[in-house]
Amino acid sequence: MSEIILKSIKKSYTETPAVWGLDLHIEEGQFLTILGPSGCGKTTTLRLIAGLEDPDEGEIIIGDRILFSREKGIYVPPEKRQLGLIFQSYALWPHMTVAKNISLGLEEKRLPKDEIERRVSQVLQQVQLSEYRDRYPSELSGGQQQRVAVARMIAAEPIIILMDEPLSNLDAMLRVDMRAELKHLHHDLSATTVYVTHDQVEAMTLSDKIAVMMEGELRQLGTPREIYSKPADLFVARFVGSPRINIIEGRIVSETDADYFHAETLRKPVGSGLDFGVGQVIATIRPEDIHVSKTERRGWLEVLVYSVLPTGAETIVTIQKETLSLAIKLGGFTDIEMNDAIWVDFDAAKMNYYDPKTEKLLRSV
Repeated sequence: MSEIILKSIKKSYTETPAVWGLDLHIEEGQFLTILGPSGCGKTTTLRLIAGLEDPDEGEIIIGDRILFSREKGIYVPPEKRQLGLIFQSYALWPHMTVAKNISLGLEEKRLPKDEIERRVSQVLQQVQLSEYRDRYPSELSGGQQQRVAVARMIAAEPIIILMDEPLSNLDAMLRVDMRAELKHLHHDLSATTVYVTHDQVEAMTLSDKIAVMMEGELRQLGTPREIYSKPADLFVARFVGSPRINIIEGRIVSETDADYFHAETLRKPVGSGLDFGVGQVIATIRPEDIHVSKTERRGWLEVLVYSVLPTGAETIVTIQKETLSLAIKLGGFTDIEMNDAIWVDFDAAKMNYYDPKTEKLLRSV
């Protein structure tokens, strides 16, 4: 059993808690990413699981073993937790070659020489370092050293893997390749994986579940689809998605035929089955859920194009209407130009509504 359970975990370094009342259940074989900005408590959480830090309160359980409980006086040291670790520091032996850095842990396990060589060659090929096997860490770039650390962890084939931004020093293209390798590795090993990052793309592409943290608290736990389409609060909504989600202040008005969201000159039905009453709300809509027409359409909103930013695979168009400013994501290139008048329509079913005071998602019935 390799499920991980955190119960009421608290950890403080100063008066401000780094982790506060964290309850988290990571299922066996699951790839869970802890996502959040710097200082949110994600790395502290990983270090607590690894045994490199001790909680002030709470329990850490892996499988049927309690690894830490201050109340019960239980503490299992890091080296006995059977975890594979990769942190931001490379921790490579400077006097050993790349191949030796990878094989050392395997030799300590007394694996057969041919099995060690097979694993070393395989992982070096995976991280694109086969020709560097006889070099020393000082002869590698920072990104190459990070890849050696990833290879060393892969070669050990641990049951539980803990990773703290292992791809942070790689260039953009290699990061994409390594994401694919890590996902394939997880599929092959079925190892329970906890991955820490501030990069939402890594979280969305790699994870079975995402735990979004802010100021030491768990703000939302869900699948990538749930996190993206139904953010639990405005922090999660703003943090996940590129370009950022559009946020519109307005109010729900009950009319004869239905309830409508009103903001500036915008008027959209809120849909059936929603039960949060009339009054002030904050609405959100993803940039890709806004439809565009260069010709006038009945019921669509006329806006002015403020900027057009093509990237190749997509184009980000910013539009304005009085005090309303919104981002739209279009596929590929577009012939829309700055200062054009265009018409837009929102996918009402994709709009979410939040309480202006609590900033929490207003639930549907």
